[in-house]
Amino acid sequence: MMSTVVSAPPQAVVPVAGSSDVFPVRRIYCIGRNYAAHAREMGGAPDREPPFFFCKPADAVYPLGAEEAQDWPYPSMTADLHHEIELVAAIGAGGRDIVVEAALDHVWGYGVGLDMTRRDLQAQMKAQGRSWEVGKAFDHAAPISALRPASTIGHPKAGAIWLDVNGERRQSGDLADMIWSVAEAVAELSRYFLLAPGDLLMTGTPAGVGAVRRGDVLRGGVEGVGEIALTVR
Repeated sequence: MMSTVVSAPPQAVVPVAGSSDVFPVRRIYCIGRNYAAHAREMGGAPDREPPFFFCKPADAVYPLGAEEAQDWPYPSMTADLHHEIELVAAIGAGGRDIVVEAALDHVWGYGVGLDMTRRDLQAQMKAQGRSWEVGKAFDHAAPISALRPASTIGHPKAGAIWLDVNGERRQSGDLADMIWSVAEAVAELSRYFLLAPGDLLMTGTPAGVGAVRRGDVLRGGVEGVGEIALTVR
């Protein structure tokens, strides 16, 4: 019998809406600048260039409900923490070199997520030509709502995506505005990585990203998918 030499870490999971079941998280992939207006506000071109991806660790997941805002801890080492509301696609069937026409067959369901970003640290890394991990991959950097299966809600290709901070609308867009659709993003991602059940793909954020402070209440959602709410502590 083999045993671990230290305590095995707990499995990161996201709840399934309306069920006691959970979705076990293997990896979290993120696509950058997938809405033209956000690409412009970040100083990039809104062209349909090949998408680029980055990762967050599985245990960065911070499961949240849609009703009462749950506390979420403000991270260390930053004075410029930003919100980015996103549609999250949950992979249920793995594969490599998936064709676009079959990509949605690999998606089990969807949720609402926040790609929380230590923007000052990200900017420092960009200026130095270094990777973004300290800006994107910190503890609790991926608050995510309960997932809803595609068998119930289908595969959303259009619909409002939004985020309010303290009741004021900050981000507003439509899934139809994505430069790369979910199917295209999954297919492209599978060219670089062998996708597997348990992977999550955060599909990009619309314009309007900005700073949040301790005490702020964030509430956002994706039409037909769900909502997410948290209080920054």
